[in-house]
Amino acid sequence: MTASTTINKGDSLLHQNVLGSRRFSNYWWATIVTLGASGFLLAGISSYLKVNLLIVTDATQLIFVPQGLVMGLYGTAGVLLASYLWLVILWDVGGGYNEFNQETGKFKIFRWGFPGKNRQIEIENRIQDVQSVRISIKEGLNPQRALYLKVKGRRDIPLTRVGQPLSLADLETQGAELARFLAVPLEGL
Repeated sequence: MTASTTINKGDSLLHQNVLGSRRFSNYWWATIVTLGASGFLLAGISSYLKVNLLIVTDATQLIFVPQGLVMGLYGTAGVLLASYLWLVILWDVGGGYNEFNQETGKFKIFRWGFPGKNRQIEIENRIQDVQSVRISIKEGLNPQRALYLKVKGRRDIPLTRVGQPLSLADLETQGAELARFLAVPLEGL
């Protein structure tokens, strides 16, 4: 759920940073897609211009129609996909924080979204409206493990990051810590 959890000011403020799209795996795949797409695009351009633009192989031997053209199209599609991946990383989509302040009696859930009028997703409510902290576990081919905040008059609010599921031990520890801090029950175990 979090990159770091901070409790301070006499144990009255709990601040949890939520990791968004700036994960190692996203950097890895964006780099791989960029390199592969660049290779395909340069191979297509090399076959058209009959000038070798690649270091590893000689793409001038390719016939432009259909081989060079198809490689150029794959390269263009790959560059578009890589651009999307790098922009999502730059915008840190999904990143943000959960903040629970007992002094003010409020909690705030903040996430970054895609650019536009709803770029900043912010939920603010009173702590006394929190009914419980719920753990949701779905095993199988696509496992999902998440923490939710049950609030009166609202749908359950997700607190964990999207993507790779947390380990059961981490999920239980973070859920118990939050439930203890808010003095509400922990459901779903």
